[in-house]
Amino acid sequence: TVLMLAIPANIAGCKEVVLCSPPNKDGKIANEILYAAQLCGVTKIIKVGGIQAIAGLTFGTETIPQVYKIFGPGNQFVTVAKQLATKYGVAIDMPAGPSELLVVADDSANASYVASDLLSQAEHGTDSQVILVSTSEKFINEVEAEINTQIKALPRQNIAQQAINNSKSILVNSDDEALDLINDYGPEHFIVATKNNDFYVDGIQNSGSVFIGNYTPESAGDYASGTNHTLPTNGFSKAYSGVNLDSFTKAITFQNITKEGLKNIGNSIELMAEAEGLQAHKNAVSIRLKDIIPAQA
Repeated sequence: TVLMLAIPANIAGCKEVVLCSPPNKDGKIANEILYAAQLCGVTKIIKVGGIQAIAGLTFGTETIPQVYKIFGPGNQFVTVAKQLATKYGVAIDMPAGPSELLVVADDSANASYVASDLLSQAEHGTDSQVILVSTSEKFINEVEAEINTQIKALPRQNIAQQAINNSKSILVNSDDEALDLINDYGPEHFIVATKNNDFYVDGIQNSGSVFIGNYTPESAGDYASGTNHTLPTNGFSKAYSGVNLDSFTKAITFQNITKEGLKNIGNSIELMAEAEGLQAHKNAVSIRLKDIIPAQA
């Protein structure tokens, strides 16, 4: 998270980058996080997490600065807290809550690979959701058998099992039916491992990030392939993009109109203002045009 948020913040020119991270029981933050923060240009570290961090950053406290934008994924409570923060003048990246993964795969895919991808998301938390969509019932059965085998070796087996219990395998009749389902669901992460990957890549409209082929695991996006990993969940990919450089910037527009320029567009302004019944808007132009036009006569 430090890398995928602090690096674009620095590239975008943010002068202050505040990192909030909950300390361990000894009141310390992991050395790996501290090193990454220093490497990526974090200017302040606050030992706090969860909705407490969102509240502190929104309103400011004696030790936590009030900020303009709050970015980063969190659990369902953090997601709601971020949404509430927007009522108090703070911008957020998007609603980015419990992790999701949807895999569309057919008989051309490797069942053990697909099972490992599903489990990689399931171990995030008990409220994570993973979905397998396939045109092959045989393949679905193979993946489920692989999941049952692989899950036994996971240190976070209990967490992964609870997430798997809340997840689905969905059999569809065609690629067209699968794509309609996927676009309606709008997965945070979307893995495509089929005979016709281009069909899905060209047709996907709602997803946070797409992983193509048998050798593009979702965990590559988490750590090393270069795409940002703060992504919309819970169907919000229909309205939001994942974090990118633009997320850290804002734009100001400027205009400086000459006498000739106002003469050229003034009549259009007057007509539209009058049509809206906004006489003062029209007058602000008319009063200037009266001075400009005689001066050029």
